[in-house]
Amino acid sequence: MFLRMAVRPLMARVKETTGIVGLEVVPNAREVLIGLYNKTLKEIQTVPEDEGYRKAVESFTRHRLKVCQEEHDWEAIEKSLGCGQVEELIEEAKDELKLHRQDDRRRAFGCMAEWDPWGVPDDYECEVIENDAPVPKHIPLHRPGPLPEEFYKTMEAITSGTLLDAISLSKKDEPALPPKV
Repeated sequence: MFLRMAVRPLMARVKETTGIVGLEVVPNAREVLIGLYNKTLKEIQTVPEDEGYRKAVESFTRHRLKVCQEEHDWEAIEKSLGCGQVEELIEEAKDELKLHRQDDRRRAFGCMAEWDPWGVPDDYECEVIENDAPVPKHIPLHRPGPLPEEFYKTMEAITSGTLLDAISLSKKDEPALPPKV
């Protein structure tokens, strides 16, 4: 009995089930995640450096990789990342890699490098809808109401350099609070 009590803290808990139908437990999830995250960081290099997509993928992948390298227990990884179970993270990492794979299995569907979603042709022109143009019926019409007169007075005071005057004017217009009873 004493031996069990002494050894138990040294043993990591074994996950028996994910509780998600069709998602099996991965006993070496940490190692799998580290490998997938390293592959993702390598594959993302095909995306231009200044693209937001690449920056976002590199940022969260590096963060997750760092957590996996620092933590050695699946429970600690799940708790630190707060993004689900390690098995779900493995599925997400695999899906991200599928977007970048250029091997023959993915050739039928293409990949991010072939799709080039960040590349906009120089001669591309975007249609601009002016305020007085009719809005299509399937788009909800959201037009803000008029701003209060105080807003325009404040803006005028800021542009004319008399902001303190505007503040004192607005305080004079405010009703005094009744005394506390």
